[in-house]
Amino acid sequence: MDRFRWRLVTVDIDGTLTRGHGWRPIAAAFGRTSEFEASNRQFYAHEIGEDQHLANILGIATGHTVAEVEAIVERTPKLDGIAEGVRVLHRHGARVALLSHNPSYVTSYYRRTFAFDDEEGVDAQAITDGRIGPPAGVHADKVRAVELLLARAGAQRFETVHVGDGWSDARVFRTVGGGVALNSFLPEVRAAADLSLSTRDFRDVTAALGALSPRSA
Repeated sequence: MDRFRWRLVTVDIDGTLTRGHGWRPIAAAFGRTSEFEASNRQFYAHEIGEDQHLANILGIATGHTVAEVEAIVERTPKLDGIAEGVRVLHRHGARVALLSHNPSYVTSYYRRTFAFDDEEGVDAQAITDGRIGPPAGVHADKVRAVELLLARAGAQRFETVHVGDGWSDARVFRTVGGGVALNSFLPEVRAAADLSLSTRDFRDVTAALGALSPRSA
C-alpha cells in the first residue's frame, strides 16, 4: 500500500460514529422524543435551518446534568472499532479530531473515551454546578471550525480529510483534500464525497483512508 497521505482526519459524531442520531436516545431518556422527531422532520423538509434545528436539539438537555447526558451517551449504540481505528491513524502519523455540532459535554466524552486529539463543537449552553443551561446564540459553522482544527494541527487543507454524513459535512468536503460520506442516507452528501462507505466498523474507514489520495497537493 502507498504511504498514508493524510495529516489530519476530522470526524463527525451523530450518524457517523453513532448508529443513528446520537440525540435520539437522549431525547427518549428525557421524555422528549416527539420534540426531537418534529425538529428532525422540519429540518430535513427544509422548513427550519440548521441553527434552529440545533437549538431545538440542545434544548432537550436543558436543566439536566452533564453526568446524566454522559451516561446516555455512554450507552448510545456506536460503530465498532472506534478506539482501534484512531490508534491505527495515530500509527500512520495522523492527528484525529472531532468536528461536530455537538456541545462540549458530548464531544469531550468522545475525545476522552476514544483518544481523539482535538475537538470542535458548538458551545451555546452555560454549565452551572454541572447542570446544563438553555441554548443561546446557537450558530453552527463546520467550515469555520475546520479552520481552527487546521491551525492547531499545523496541517494544510489538501492533507486533511473529513468523515461525516450530513449536509454540513458535505460543505466541509469541498474545503479540504478529501471527504468520506459514512453511512449517509442523503444523496447530496454521497455525491459530494470522494468516497461513500456503509459500515458498522470504524476500522473500515481507517483502511479506506489508506487507499484514498488528496484531490490536489
